[in-house]
Amino acid sequence: MTSLCALWLPILLSAVVVFIASSVIHMVLPWHKNDYASVPKEDQVMGALRPFALPPGDYMMPRPLDMAQMRSPEFLARQQSGPVIVMTVLPNGPFKMNRCLALWFVFCAVVSVFAGYVGSSTLSPHASYLHVFQVTGTVAFAGYGLALWPMSIWYGRSWVTTAKTNIDALIYAGLTAGMFGWLWWR
Repeated sequence: MTSLCALWLPILLSAVVVFIASSVIHMVLPWHKNDYASVPKEDQVMGALRPFALPPGDYMMPRPLDMAQMRSPEFLARQQSGPVIVMTVLPNGPFKMNRCLALWFVFCAVVSVFAGYVGSSTLSPHASYLHVFQVTGTVAFAGYGLALWPMSIWYGRSWVTTAKTNIDALIYAGLTAGMFGWLWWR
């Protein structure tokens, strides 16, 4: 068993490297450019929704109150006539990029802490680079990628977007695992 505190350097560096790689993937490369489509007649749709002053949050339309209503002919007709929507409403105004980037870095660090924890609990201080890479990379991939699948399974998020994000997760996991393998118990 390896002390998790002894792994502070690979935890920190893997979070930094993933943060930089994700910035390049999302801001420089066109990889995620088409993840979200524009709504047809966007100005009209925004104008139609604006009077409702929807507070930030997650919404579903139509939304049944309970299982009985979900099976009712009226609800089924509303679903059939559409639109059926799952949406997130953000606060009005400019996107708060600094806050999101700070939270993303914290998330990267948390994934690295979990990868380090599992590695420190299962590997010896003298484990080989490949063994460290396998264990920490698997945990990092689970942290970065698997949580996204339910969005496609339950809420209709594009499987293409989920697949692309899981490729990103493989890259992030490889970077995380590489840092742990390189700096394991040093």
